[in-house]
Formats: sequence, structure tokens, C-alpha cells
Amino acid sequence: RAVGESAMSMVEEVRRQFRTIPGIMEGTGKPEYDKCVAISTEASIRKMMLPGAIAILSPIIIGFLMKAEALGGFLAGATVSGVLMGMFQNNAGGAWDNAKKSFEKGVEINGQTYYKKSEPHKASVTGDTVGDPFKDTSGPSMNILIKLMSIVALVIAPSLPKKEVKIPAATIEKKKKK
Repeated sequence: RAVGESAMSMVEEVRRQFRTIPGIMEGTGKPEYDKCVAISTEASIRKMMLPGAIAILSPIIIGFLMKAEALGGFLAGATVSGVLMGMFQNNAGGAWDNAKKSFEKGVEINGQTYYKKSEPHKASVTGDTVGDPFKDTSGPSMNILIKLMSIVALVIAPSLPKKEVKIPAATIEKKKKK
């Protein structure tokens, strides 16, 4: 959703520039690149605040409310699921990208060969639109997410409440007698 909203803002800005700046299409007018860069930068920062806060606050909340053992389990689960999700996104994105490229040579589907500009090629272009962000941004960002949560956990680890160990009174008495 965040990418779609940001992309629409960018499209609206580009359309505005085409309407209001004469000569862009002919190459004589100069587009306002800085406005497009500002839209992209502002949107990426604004839309990543909540996911970033979740990644930072989750280990803190779990560590202090449920102690170190729960935090260790949380990190193990986040690491395993994050690695698997990252690998899935990288591979799926690459597959969608390669599917589109395969139409240059021709793709046989149910005995018929399809090339560029065919209906199956158009569908693969749609898949590539999803695949590129998957393999180029979403997949690799899982690595950053795992590292961020782990670093936060390591930083707060010395401050976490210690697990209470109850020693039976009989054991204490035996040690005193020795």
C-alpha cells in the first residue's frame, strides 16, 4: 500500500510537470527532478516509521515483560522466519523477472509458442512489476530487520530482569554446616 500511494504521488507530480512546464516532451524544458526525489524520500521515511518502531520496540517489550528466555525465543523465531521469508522473496522475485525475459526467445504454453506483446507476456510484465521489488528490496531488507532486532536485544540484555533461582532451605543449611 505504501509503495502504491507513493507511486501515485509521483505520477501526479510528473503529470503536473508535463502540464505546466512547456517543452519537457521536446527536450527543451527542464523537469523539476528535485520535487520527484523529495516525494520519494519523504514517502519512504514516513511509511517506514511504524515498521521501524515495531522492530525496535518488540525486543524491548518482550525482554522486559517476559524476561530473557522469551526474548531468546522471539529472536530465534524472528531469525528463522525472516531468513525463510527473505529467501522466498529473493527467489520468487527472480523467477518473475526471468519469466518476463523468457518471452524474448519464445515460451511454449500448451503446445503454442508465445513471444513479446502476447497476452501471456503481458501477464509476465505484471508479475515482474511485483518481482523486482521482491528481489531488490523486500528480500534483502529482511536481513536488516533481523540485525536490528538482534542488536536492540543485545543492548538491552544487561538490563533485563534476572531469573529468580529458588534454592531449597535444606540445601543452604547443608552448605553452612560444611
